[in-house]
Amino acid sequence: MNALTVYLVIAAVLFSLGLFGVLMRRNLIAMLISLELMLNGASINFMAFNRFLAPEPAVGQIVTLFIMGLAAAEAAIGLSIILTLFRRLRSINIERARRLGG
Repeated sequence: MNALTVYLVIAAVLFSLGLFGVLMRRNLIAMLISLELMLNGASINFMAFNRFLAPEPAVGQIVTLFIMGLAAAEAAIGLSIILTLFRRLRSINIERARRLGG
């Protein structure tokens, strides 16, 4: 198997596990972790294409660093929202949080 194919399969598995977790979980923390898995799968894709196909070697690395910064911001904001919901509802179940919308 081509080395690029190995990286793309690993990235697809990570992204698929993350997507499955987002769609099937009702726990907000598990959904946040699943989103992180999806972002890691995308980062592996960018780094693999950067390594094997890109003429400019820094492009994939810059995009991956941007994704890492985005993931850190998403985790901080997501955890603060989850903490606020827990203080208000005493639960982090997504079904109880949907009732707040009206």
